[in-house]
Amino acid sequence: MSVAAFDYIALDAGGRPRKGLVRAVDAEAARASLKRRRLAPVRIEPAAEAAVAPRAPLIGPRGLDGKVLSILTRQLATLIAVTPLEEALRTMAQQADSARIARALTVVHDGVLEGFRLSDAMGRPGAGFPPLYRAMVAAGENSGALPDILERLADLYEQQQQVAAKVTAALVYPIVLAVTAILVVVALMTFVVPKVVDQFDSMGQALPMLTRVVMAISAFLSSHGLVLLAVIAVSALLFMQGLKQPAFRRRVDGALLRMPVIGRLIRDVQAARLARTLATMIAAGVPVLQGLEMTARTVRNSVMREAMTTMADSIREGGGLSAAMRRVGVFPPILVYMTASGESSARLDMMLGRAADYLEREFNTFTTAALSLLEPAIIVVMGGVVATIVLSILLPILQLNSLALG
Repeated sequence: MSVAAFDYIALDAGGRPRKGLVRAVDAEAARASLKRRRLAPVRIEPAAEAAVAPRAPLIGPRGLDGKVLSILTRQLATLIAVTPLEEALRTMAQQADSARIARALTVVHDGVLEGFRLSDAMGRPGAGFPPLYRAMVAAGENSGALPDILERLADLYEQQQQVAAKVTAALVYPIVLAVTAILVVVALMTFVVPKVVDQFDSMGQALPMLTRVVMAISAFLSSHGLVLLAVIAVSALLFMQGLKQPAFRRRVDGALLRMPVIGRLIRDVQAARLARTLATMIAAGVPVLQGLEMTARTVRNSVMREAMTTMADSIREGGGLSAAMRRVGVFPPILVYMTASGESSARLDMMLGRAADYLEREFNTFTTAALSLLEPAIIVVMGGVVATIVLSILLPILQLNSLALG
């Protein structure tokens, strides 16, 4: 059964007119789809052929990442304020830094020239713009406030990139430190200790327990090191393959959320992202339910993604956002409280934005404190390991000196 496209005009829950494009089998199905989105249909008619974007799978370049989207959105918001949309897209395509981005912008530019709306052109094969992005652009087109929506979108993606950059910058030094220390220990155990062992074996002297233990570990690494490395690599590969299975992925994600430190970081990051995205979409005129459904698709943790899907089902049945958050029980209490406050005061977008600001500050403070303790901990642990190896070498030497003097 073929699916057709219909232009619609409808009223939202606040009585404001909304217009756009909906796909359904027939007009009655389109009307039912709008009602499920809590929109009251006023007029539904078949869409003009030129206004319908094809729905082929993405066969062009892979989806654009957040950093690219933030730059492109800021450029587009600036250019369309002073030039027509078609000219702005052509200029951006000509000035693109990479061929992939240029191709994506060319696809969108060609779609606009063919009569597609900008949001529909961004959904064409090869464009690579995510559904959440296109939904906000469509909301801007429907409300006639596209430049303002693009500015909000640019702020949203720039904020997300700032959080990601802070996490990456904070983790670089501890990771480099840990890898360097591990390589030093492995080098000592595989190259230095075996040469010392050869000297001790020729003496026939009984060695201290610590020395014998270190020598046994060194012998194992020297003879079975490659096998151990292969086992670790195969285990990592099997683990990555296992993550593609929904049941296994859910168990791993659930375990991560239950971990004392990592679980809090994941909850805070995802809660801040949800609050920031919903605040931006609600301010742009996108319904809460639609925003929640699209945000859920971008969440990597399957447990939190399922929680958002459950929330969407609860809202679809007539419940409120804060009640749905409270019911799933995976979001920080501060987000639930501020969401409830926003619903009661009819300032949901503002309160969600404040909740996102608070959670991001908490995340930054927590990660800064945790990483400030992690760095000396790595130094102490690895220093202790190196000291143990050195001591295991020195003990037999001291023992021989005491025997010679005795």
